[in-house]
Amino acid sequence: MAGIVAGKVALVTGAAGGIGRAAAQIFAREGAKVVVSDLQEGPGAETVKLIRDAGGEALFVRCDVSKGAEVENLVKATVDAYGRLDCAYNNAGVEGAWTRIHECTEENFDFNYNVNLKGVFLCIKNQVKQFLAQGGPGAIVSTASIAGLVGSKNAGAYVAAKHGVVGLTKTAALEYATKGIRVNAVCPGVIRTPMLERMFSVNPKMEQAMIGFEPIGRFGVPTEIGEAAVWLCSDQASFVTGHAMVVDGGATAC
Repeated sequence: MAGIVAGKVALVTGAAGGIGRAAAQIFAREGAKVVVSDLQEGPGAETVKLIRDAGGEALFVRCDVSKGAEVENLVKATVDAYGRLDCAYNNAGVEGAWTRIHECTEENFDFNYNVNLKGVFLCIKNQVKQFLAQGGPGAIVSTASIAGLVGSKNAGAYVAAKHGVVGLTKTAALEYATKGIRVNAVCPGVIRTPMLERMFSVNPKMEQAMIGFEPIGRFGVPTEIGEAAVWLCSDQASFVTGHAMVVDGGATAC
């Protein structure tokens, strides 16, 4: 049986591990040719190998999403390799330092902004240009966070950037709705990724405290976010645009 993105060309940023790697593998499982992108070349190549070993088709393109020229080249490399771009998952992101606002350095704020928000802007901009050049259609999903919907202590820079992703998503959805281009975001709750493990290594008590706020009684796993992102990129979600889909085990329902 054909997959839900069979025959499509998909681009995934931040795909060297965690949610991005899971999503890239799911895109391939569901029939897409996948461009795997990240700053980390070794782990990115490993994602490509995992896809190829499972019978899928993929290639790696290194890209710093905070740099416009590199994002432009990423989209060009995708089209050069596969002839077109059909869907994109803008997942690359960072957490930066966790501090109260008055202790947050300008460098930390800029780091969050440049990757988490400017990076998404640059990706959407160049992906939309390609979709328009092809005459459409196209689908874009970006990783926001439940921190893009609610506040969170000690994470002002991260929260600000992720709120920006949600706003950018809604605006892009409105601007290109008549062009057959759908733009959505996925808002993960607490997902067990390398980013989360780094946080727990700094403060081991945080894990038990955080899981206490999860109605479902556990943290999410990367594949649960990847499945949502791939579905949003598929034709099964053809009437969904401008949406920030929450995948958080009920955390924001409290």
